[in-house]
Amino acid sequence: MKVIGAGLGRTGTASVKAALERLGFGPCYHMFEVTEHPGHGQQWLAAFADEPVEWDGLLAGFESTVDWPGCSFWRELSARYPDAKILLTERDPESWYKSMSSTLLPVWKMAADPAKMAAIPGYEWYGRLVSAIAQLSFGGRLDDRDHIIGRFEAHNAEVRAAVPADRLLAYTVGQGWEPLCEFLEVPVPDEPFPHLNDTASFQSMVERLVKA
Repeated sequence: MKVIGAGLGRTGTASVKAALERLGFGPCYHMFEVTEHPGHGQQWLAAFADEPVEWDGLLAGFESTVDWPGCSFWRELSARYPDAKILLTERDPESWYKSMSSTLLPVWKMAADPAKMAAIPGYEWYGRLVSAIAQLSFGGRLDDRDHIIGRFEAHNAEVRAAVPADRLLAYTVGQGWEPLCEFLEVPVPDEPFPHLNDTASFQSMVERLVKA
């Protein structure tokens, strides 16, 4: 493991995943990987239940992580992989909450209903996983805007305070390639920075999942 993403979801993590893979730090583990490999869900649920996790097995073949559920365990991962650099993806709190409220929060509320998740074959575990993420990240208070923003800001401050400066990059996708490449000590690609998983594309993906 070479790069550990400590930033919460909806901070440009899909774009950063693509960027890391373009720079040679892939494959990059993202929530996408969990939905594509449902067997991983049980292992993450064990982690949220404070049970032992064999990180090398779970993340075998991956060189970086971003997004949930990995960002919930940035401390454990940074200790397990002491040579990995820590990437804190950030975003303006108001803009971040607006994105959360139109994407993840409605999905998480739906997923908390076992009957609804039971209607999606193969994804019964998903509701339990996102409920665990919501509980650890926001105390399960998905209707409390100020609380959610406060937890977002507290998370970022905690990472900044805990990680040595020479191991940490606090980064926003609007900064483009240069700071990321400097941090990772690789050349800057002669191509636009990727821009993926905007709100419209996320909502389209959710519609496909619900209709499956």
